[in-house]
Amino acid sequence: MLSRVRVGSVACVRYALNSRAVGEESPALRTHQRRRTCGPQHAGVKVLYDGLCPICVTEIRFLRFLQRNQPGKVDFVDISLSGYDSEKNKDVSYEMAMEEMHVIDEKDEVHRGIPAFAVMYSAVGLGWLSRLMMWSPVRPLMDKSYAVFARNRLKWTGRGDECAKGRCQKKTH
Repeated sequence: MLSRVRVGSVACVRYALNSRAVGEESPALRTHQRRRTCGPQHAGVKVLYDGLCPICVTEIRFLRFLQRNQPGKVDFVDISLSGYDSEKNKDVSYEMAMEEMHVIDEKDEVHRGIPAFAVMYSAVGLGWLSRLMMWSPVRPLMDKSYAVFARNRLKWTGRGDECAKGRCQKKTH
């Protein structure tokens, strides 16, 4: 039996086993096989983060933990790696990504700052937090607070000197 499965904007064709004929295939196994076989080349949401920022890495670990039962829904892209390619990330350069949080949603739209956090949190199941951050009475405070953090995070994490020119370098001591 041939079946079509739609995943995001990617249509996949795969040969599906007739579960009645097999009898032993569990729904969980079918779901796993469908994800593995027909999943898109990249996740629905891409989170660009600084892998040398201890605060950022702590948050990304938590978000990965939250999505552990939904692998592939969010792709976490470490911009600090030498192989980071802006062309694969909607032309978000390393410098742009270092200035503020960037997230690319399922529609390939780039979000920056607090809206980026809102997209990211919604993608990992924290929709309530996303809605709170974007709520009009709270949003101005969130924007101002994040602007202060983004402007000072390198200094606050002890990385001001190593990030003075070009790419940040990992401390070696």
